[in-house]
Amino acid sequence: MGKGTDKLYITHSEWASENAYSASAGSGVSKSNISNAPFKRLPFNFCAISLQPFNHPVCSPDGTIFDITNILPWLKKHGTNPVTGAPLNSTDLIKLTFTKNDDGEMVDPVTFKVFTNNTHIVALKTTKNVFAYDTIERLNIKAKNWRDLVSEEEFSRKDIITLQDPQNVESRNLSTFKYIQEGASTLTPEQQQQRDDPSRNVNTTALGNGASLIKPRAKKERLPDINPDALAANRASIAKTLSTLSSNKAPVASSATPTVIPQPANNHPRARHTTGLAAASLTSTGLTPHTTADLASLSQETYLLHPRRVRNKGYALLTLHPPHSTAGPLTLELAPEFAPKAVWNFITLAKKGYYNDVLFHRNIPGFMIQGGDPTGTGKGGTSCWGRNIEDEFEGPLSSKFDKRGMLAMANKGRDTNGSQFFITYRETPHLVRKHTVFGQVVEESSLDALKVLEAVEVDDKSRPRKDIRIKEVTVMVDPFEEFLTVEREREGVEREKEEGSVGGRAGSEFGG
Repeated sequence: MGKGTDKLYITHSEWASENAYSASAGSGVSKSNISNAPFKRLPFNFCAISLQPFNHPVCSPDGTIFDITNILPWLKKHGTNPVTGAPLNSTDLIKLTFTKNDDGEMVDPVTFKVFTNNTHIVALKTTKNVFAYDTIERLNIKAKNWRDLVSEEEFSRKDIITLQDPQNVESRNLSTFKYIQEGASTLTPEQQQQRDDPSRNVNTTALGNGASLIKPRAKKERLPDINPDALAANRASIAKTLSTLSSNKAPVASSATPTVIPQPANNHPRARHTTGLAAASLTSTGLTPHTTADLASLSQETYLLHPRRVRNKGYALLTLHPPHSTAGPLTLELAPEFAPKAVWNFITLAKKGYYNDVLFHRNIPGFMIQGGDPTGTGKGGTSCWGRNIEDEFEGPLSSKFDKRGMLAMANKGRDTNGSQFFITYRETPHLVRKHTVFGQVVEESSLDALKVLEAVEVDDKSRPRKDIRIKEVTVMVDPFEEFLTVEREREGVEREKEEGSVGGRAGSEFGG
């Protein structure tokens, strides 16, 4: 056990010796060996010049990755590779296309294995696509298949650029970067201005309520603006280079998406069910492991289509083609509180112009008039989702067809709602809980127009002998848009009140 002895323990002096090789080694290492101890490795997804995660990755011919917004100002000023010091032009840069999974992690586009700092990563010069070297080796080199696995474009062995090799860690050793050794500044004019801003050099989290006093003062004490012409020229140069690099890019399959900044999740409440990723990743090696049961986020559409959430009414105007246009338009009041899906579907189709020039193909005096089928046969039409919509029988409207002018969904049976709708001419109690009621005709003039339509002569199949054709359905009030507008205004007022109360407390504490 001991070093050179048969003792069953290791003494303190042996642990602290220069030859110690353990987790605690280093406490007694001589100063002559300390110079090699610091080793800072640049992560694979970081720009080599800003030392921050990249958003628009490009690489040099030797495989050094930069962000295009950071490397162009350097090249314009120095014209060299900041890492190696070798000459480098903007035309030598190669735009990289990383594939991301649902969690925003960079993965191999074929095996979907997540890239880490220990993954051998390569890019193809001709297609700009990024792969794990294991994938290229097994499916291209050994198989002698010299075609990109995503875009099917041909390439050669010399087109393979190594971006990260775990066996060559020195290539990403920060202490060997030439611009770091020389202490050269890599800041753009905008970044330099931000660094010189005094308000950005104060740790506001340590000030408590006093932080609220710093923000308004920082707005008033603005630094002199830098030359806007220089900024405009810098941005134009970046845009021109990006377009040049993109124009040389080969077509890529939809599975490979360019690197983008992950969008934040919506602010709506979360669902009562989890994402299911923990269970799915437990049984599938193709998914990124998840160990937490996170609640699923509701999309804006799912959030709005919850019954009783949007309570305000919507309004639409249905106008007809001559000769029936003289009867006047029909004013429709929509009720999303109890039939949100039907109202959403009707409004969405109307805004698309789906109902324009569509016939009322069925007219039964004393019962109802039916339309909404673009084919005019009564057998066509689909919802805005391209599938059947479920019935919605909650609320007072669907529990009774008790008057003239009720607006309801036509169907072929249970949960088969599409685009067709009908308007009743009288009470129809036998339709209760068989058809979704999502609105009604309002205003006396519109009810009078129904009388004109009811009097139109029909054949033995209840089809009008003179076409009753919809000219347009105009959405006058969208209840969902109104709801979102009110929500945003309410959130803004609450945010202002909260900021005001914090500022008031801070002022009183500082004697303001």
